Amino acid sequence: MSATNTNCIFTITDLENAKKKMLSWANRFGIFCFLDNHRYQTNYHSVECLLAMGSKSSFTANAGNALNDLQKFLIKKPRWLFGHLGYDLKNDIESVTSSYKSRIGFPDIFFFEPKMIIRLSEKEMEIETEDDAGKIFEEIMKNNETNTFQKDPVNIEQRVSKKEYIDIIEQLKKHILRGDCYEINFCMEFFAEDATADPILIYQKLSNTSPNPFSALYKLEDKWLICASPERFLKKEGNKILSQPIKGTSSRFLKDDSKDKKSKEELYASEKDRSENVMVVDLVRNDLARVCKEGTVKVDELFGIYSFPQVHQMISTVSGELKDEISFTEIIRSTFPMGSMTGAPKRRVMELIDQYERSGRGIFSGAVGYITPVGDFDFNVVIRSIMYNTSEKYLSFMAGSGITFYSHAEKEYEECLLKAEAMRVAITAK
Repeated sequence: MSATNTNCIFTITDLENAKKKMLSWANRFGIFCFLDNHRYQTNYHSVECLLAMGSKSSFTANAGNALNDLQKFLIKKPRWLFGHLGYDLKNDIESVTSSYKSRIGFPDIFFFEPKMIIRLSEKEMEIETEDDAGKIFEEIMKNNETNTFQKDPVNIEQRVSKKEYIDIIEQLKKHILRGDCYEINFCMEFFAEDATADPILIYQKLSNTSPNPFSALYKLEDKWLICASPERFLKKEGNKILSQPIKGTSSRFLKDDSKDKKSKEELYASEKDRSENVMVVDLVRNDLARVCKEGTVKVDELFGIYSFPQVHQMISTVSGELKDEISFTEIIRSTFPMGSMTGAPKRRVMELIDQYERSGRGIFSGAVGYITPVGDFDFNVVIRSIMYNTSEKYLSFMAGSGITFYSHAEKEYEECLLKAEAMRVAITAK
């Protein structure tokens, strides 16, 4: 133990066991946000795990004047804030509309100043609190509650049939041919009604099958986000900002090294995936150029291939040096929603997404993360995620892909099912 009675560092011997105990203990709070790196070591790696619990103060709003109001909340005082940006903030930024609302019920923006923050590394747990940190550590480590909730079978349905999906993709390709857009991210919903589930248990199962570097378990009263995202939206450190868009997916073959290697090589060589990726990279470069000093935006890595438990992904990294005195909400106005979840040109594809998708995205394809007291921040892209409302007993997850003129509708459908599989297993496997 070090520091004061309210900010202490404790030694741990089993990281995964400590995570489980922390999450079980955190569930007593109405609000918490757990961000999990799952031991991925990257050039931009920061903290292995962050857990924020309870709320001293908070900000919540739906699209209207939400970002202006958020900025007023942010400048009140320096502090840690955790929370999310929902997809429908697009309506504030681009003056577009939404035909559907997500049934999960997350607001378009929510941030909270936590009562307690826990940082977890391989061998240490640091507890920052106004209460007795030593007592809290003892309570966490003595906690033997296990998440073995016996839930009823969950019947998962698709909002869009295979035939409907293929018909929509062909319609979208006609829009591309007419010049309405170059690329569009189209998603479909998988859902269950009257669903009884244990979000912490589902998160643990999803983490076992699909541990990804921007995972999160986020609770806002009766609304849960169970997230296994591989993608970073934006990270700010000092005056540097970076984004890491993903476009391009291929299957893993964990039991066949040669097939797995071939799948990875084919993804790298794929003209379709490169075309999708470079379009999004150009969009991100243009977005960042609006908030960065002239001549500082650059592509640090193009077409990087990264392997995750379920899939190989094509990831690029774009960075820049921020203009002086630029605010958080100015940055969000220039970059959100992220290009990997919309397409290009951004405003037109968001109109087409609203026209052709059959469900409100809500927090999906938004972002979850934190802002530090000095104004640095890190946010993921909310994909590979399960949303659950315990009051409504409504469970939902979405999957999509980037559509270009060269897209094959049936292959895009199969890609969506591939992306959805880990979530389906986490919900239904006993």
